[in-house]
Amino acid sequence: MESISNALFWISNGLLVPVVVLLLVLLVYALILAGGLLGDFIRHRNGSKRFKTAVQSLQEHSGDTVWCERLLANYEVDAEKELGRSRLLAKLGPMLGLMGTLIPMGPALVSLAAGDLTSMAYNMQVAFATTVVGMLIATIGVVTLQVKQRWCAREMNELEYIYQSRHEKKD
Repeated sequence: MESISNALFWISNGLLVPVVVLLLVLLVYALILAGGLLGDFIRHRNGSKRFKTAVQSLQEHSGDTVWCERLLANYEVDAEKELGRSRLLAKLGPMLGLMGTLIPMGPALVSLAAGDLTSMAYNMQVAFATTVVGMLIATIGVVTLQVKQRWCAREMNELEYIYQSRHEKKD
């Protein structure tokens, strides 16, 4: 049983570096996403190019029901793709943060048992830092997700209204 425990200990310790690297990559990605939210806000305030193009296409093809429904479905798929980036951060941030917390706790407890408080303090510092970074990533993901979901819902409502109003005029 001890050999299995040692194997699991080495496997988990080997995951610490990849977890920390992934957290740092996600943090950079989250900061870029948060910074891009300001640009997105300005574009959505003035009406995004993609939305304006979709409105124009709906108006031009108002007689073709199948084409308009396909346009709406594709617009929704594109919106979900955009929201997926924020969802990824909201989900992976806490997972990797928790892994980064639990992995150094084992060596910290071993150091505590051996009386090596310096090593224990270092491992605890890593554990708490990864938790904070993971939660920051998740926070950025959730905030950007909420904002973008409202924008996408508003745009979809407008497009469906335009489609329905044009379609009902034909009948």
